[in-house]
Amino acid sequence: MRVLLVHPNFPGQYAHLLPALAARRGTQVVGIGARKAPVPDGVTLRVYEPPPPAPDAVHRSARPTHAAAARAEKVAAHALELRRDGFVPDVIFSHIGWGDTLFLKDVFPSTALLLYAEFFYSPTGADVGFEPGRPTTVQDAVRVRGLNMPLLASVQASDWGMTPTRWQRARFPDWFQDRMSVVHEGIDTAVCRPDPAARFTLPDGTVLKRGDEVVTYVARNLEPYRGFPTFMRALPALLAARPNARVVIVGGNGTSYGAPPQNAATWREAMLAETGPLDPARVHFLGQIPHPALHALFRVASVHVYLTLPFVLSWSVLEAMGCGTLILGSATPPVQEVIEDGRNGLLTDFFDHDALARRIAEVLADPRRFDPLRQAGRETIKARYDLRRVCLPRQLAVLDALAARRRPATYLENA
Repeated sequence: MRVLLVHPNFPGQYAHLLPALAARRGTQVVGIGARKAPVPDGVTLRVYEPPPPAPDAVHRSARPTHAAAARAEKVAAHALELRRDGFVPDVIFSHIGWGDTLFLKDVFPSTALLLYAEFFYSPTGADVGFEPGRPTTVQDAVRVRGLNMPLLASVQASDWGMTPTRWQRARFPDWFQDRMSVVHEGIDTAVCRPDPAARFTLPDGTVLKRGDEVVTYVARNLEPYRGFPTFMRALPALLAARPNARVVIVGGNGTSYGAPPQNAATWREAMLAETGPLDPARVHFLGQIPHPALHALFRVASVHVYLTLPFVLSWSVLEAMGCGTLILGSATPPVQEVIEDGRNGLLTDFFDHDALARRIAEVLADPRRFDPLRQAGRETIKARYDLRRVCLPRQLAVLDALAARRRPATYLENA
């Protein structure tokens, strides 16, 4: 079988799938991406230079399509070279998000095209219009439609889609949902596992261990999409109620989603200005840390706070559950698909910082009472998101079915 994997941040969500494909006898794998990355032996990676942003002269509603077409043209040039060299894939797996997919079906019309269908924008029911008191405006709806224009072109050209969660599937048009498999990229539960002897050393030399009052918060960047303002507003009351608690915050100071703050350089700076000084001996901002260190931090946490708008579910919350960490999450649809309040974790209102502070303090006052939830959380990951037993076999089965021109399983009954 010949497989073409396309992702601008290669390998992106194919980090586990790529080596699994490369290890299969008789399978040839080629990648196209916008950055150099290490690849397994036998895999060829072609790298394109990302195009500049759409110029201001382009109508603002058409800028996402302009940017996507410019990127797709670069991807198609590599695909044409592959075709001239005799490489015609049996299946292409391409991320829908940046436009890379747009012209691949034109280069390889007989090849099955599988989309990594991460997110389809909506004027209601997701991130847009979620904030109380700020209903969706016509301008919001127009912006969303502009974002979806290149996605719709990719969907129209595709044969099938793969998406991580049922909620993400539900964002896509009804006429495409019947051609989608719900398969997460997977959590390696042999790596993400509890360790009673775990230790985590803070930059000031303090060593944290299981049994300490440790509250964690993790996001790629500290911003409103992942509930950072709500979390920060909860800290003054929490620190006053639990004088031995330490709060460890992991994440960069950039903006991954949404807009930067208006009156500060970063959301961290904006929220510290609002809350006032927080004791640096008890509140630790670590920036971004290596993956193994993150797992060690999860293993010593008494409670991990995960807040998100109705948006793409972060892998970090699932890895934390795999490590046996108690999750206190937002009662938003992506989280509710995984966590049931009081059964395998805890849920709270996304905006209610007072309730968040109270629930964290409740856990810190009697952490052992929540051990059944920690165990149930890990069992959820093992049953539904385990990399080796569940997700990777399903991903490979979808690719195999498409390569053989068979209809893949949707896995809806198991998601």
